[in-house]
Parts: sequence; C-alpha cells; structure tokens
Amino acid sequence: MDSKTAATYLRRIDVPANVVANADGLRLLHRAHQMTVPFENLSIHLGEQISLSEDDLVAKIIGRRRGGFCYELNGMFALLLETLGATVTRVAVRVYGQDAKLGPPFDHLALIVRASDGSGPWLADVGFGSHSDYPLHLDSRQEQADPAASFKLADAADGDIDVLKDDQPQYRIETRERSLADFVPTCWWQQTSPLSHFTQGTICSRLTEDGRVTITGRTLIRTSGGNRAEEQLASDDALLAAYRDEFGMSLDKVPNMPV
Repeated sequence: MDSKTAATYLRRIDVPANVVANADGLRLLHRAHQMTVPFENLSIHLGEQISLSEDDLVAKIIGRRRGGFCYELNGMFALLLETLGATVTRVAVRVYGQDAKLGPPFDHLALIVRASDGSGPWLADVGFGSHSDYPLHLDSRQEQADPAASFKLADAADGDIDVLKDDQPQYRIETRERSLADFVPTCWWQQTSPLSHFTQGTICSRLTEDGRVTITGRTLIRTSGGNRAEEQLASDDALLAAYRDEFGMSLDKVPNMPV
C-alpha cells in the first residue's frame, strides 16, 4: 500500500494523517476501524465476487466505502499497519462453534503485530464481528479488560493459542506466518458453500461509542449501555436507507434474503 492510499484509508476511518503505528496509534486505529468499516457479508448476497487482491480490497473498502468479512478487513488493516511502520504476521485461526468444537483451518484470519515502537506482540483483529475494541497482549496469560468484555489468552497444543471472551473460547490461533493468498480457497468456500454460515443470512455490523449497530436480514438492532432495541425494516427503501444512514453504504439493490 502506498502512502497516498494509506492517507485515503485514514480519512475513511476518521484517523489523523499523522498517526504512527506505535502502541497508542495501534489502539486508536483498531477501534476507529471497527467504528467505521462494517463487518458485513453483503457481497455474497448481492452477487459480487469477493477478491483478496490489494487493488480489489482498496476499491471496495476505500473506494466504495464498504466493509467485508475477516479476510478482507484484516487483510486491508495489515497493509495499512505495515505502511505506517508496524510489522505484521498474518495467522490462520480455527473458530470454536456453538458445540465448542474447532472449525477447519483458515476459518478466520487474524494479525500478530509488532508496533513501530517495538511494543508487542499484539493480537489485532478488526474482522471477527463483535470482538475486542483494542488489541490484546499476545504473550499475556492474565485477564485483559476491554470495553467489549474480559479476554484471556491460553496456551494450547502445538504452540497454538486459544482466545477466550468472558471465559468462552472464541478461536485458536496457529502462530505460523501465512500470506493472504493462503486464505483464498477458504474465502471461496465461505462465499459459495451452503454449509457456510455466511451464505445462510445477511449481516452488517459496526462498533459504536457505547455498543453496536447491526442489520441482520431486515432487522435493525441497536445495543447501547447493555440495552437492546430492534426495528423491523419492512420495505426495500427502508432497508437501503438504513444501510446508508448507519453504515455510509449506498447500495443499488437490496441483498437477496435466503429463505
């Protein structure tokens, strides 16, 4: 990513152009990204092919002011951090399902970051939906307080690391370095397989100052201070307006709603 693209990216996430990727800058970038770039799978339901090439990620997330899912969001965030002086290792993650069983390799992409001031390593993840507001200390095995929840990292077999949120296992990190290209086959599976939860319904969500705003299907959900409010978006116009007003996304059509 060149400096001009990085500057445009920083404007997209409402971060000052003079930010550097030291520990404080990483915290700022991590939260700002989640507040402005939504976690969303709408491309799958709009008939858009998801590409992990840098040009396509820039065109989608910066040019069209869209979001994406983990491979796209963390893929782009890694490029930005590297341009700002951080060292980033892309790592494969297996996600725990509702049955507490681990999913397949490359199910998720996360980032291990050494900040430009030498601090870290940090676990950075702006692409897991509702996760930590701020990066987590990768080497710490103590509870880490975050506005989103209490997190803890635990050693697992073969040098892997489990991430727990409020004592519930979220995913397992394999710390071996990967390239973004390594995630292309699973990215294709996630957007095409009927077994993928991303093909089974629409989601668009971002962090807010004191909660989250989410559209799933035709339901607009706001959480604030622990309170939850739902609004049904009955018409196509209401749904498109909500995407525009809440996420800054101008869609030409409504995503297909799986039956």
